[in-house]
Amino acid sequence: MSRSATEPDESEGYKSGLPGPLGVIDLLLARIESAILAAGVLLMAINTCTNVIARFVFGQGLFFSGEINRILIILVTFAGLGYAARHGRHIRMSALYDVLPASARKILMITIALVTAAFMFFLCYYAVEYIQNLYNRGRVLPALSLPIWIIYLWVPIGFAVTGIEYVLTAVKNLTSKGVYLSTSVLDEYEDPDTPL
Repeated sequence: MSRSATEPDESEGYKSGLPGPLGVIDLLLARIESAILAAGVLLMAINTCTNVIARFVFGQGLFFSGEINRILIILVTFAGLGYAARHGRHIRMSALYDVLPASARKILMITIALVTAAFMFFLCYYAVEYIQNLYNRGRVLPALSLPIWIIYLWVPIGFAVTGIEYVLTAVKNLTSKGVYLSTSVLDEYEDPDTPL
């Protein structure tokens, strides 16, 4: 038997697996992240296509295109951390985890979620220090003349949201039956006869 993670039907939209205020927070974060990711990827595609067209039509690309893509890549990467955690899509090394009984897997998943959350908050703290350092230096982007520290604001935000998601995953595992990879993704065995 192979392992799978089942999650709610994507066509219905995201539904939090948490009750009450935690579910509202989870749902709000999911909607904000989805909008940021969709807008970021769409803007990156538009910017890149516009730059290519400008290069072929006018013989010169947009001088600020590279900086805009740099900003959008940072935004999409760090907004995507929380999204991946919410949908249980981070890479996992599960050889040991898979052979454990359900009760041990649950304890291990709670431990993994809490340790990962602590690590995300630790990285958030150092990202804030890094941004303060950039702010004090006063550096700006050459083409857009934006202060560099502004484009890195998404780094601590992404780490903080991801940390919150892992705390919510631990809470879900503490309050529910079954083992959850995230607040809405149940880790379970799938039928080996099911076609891929």
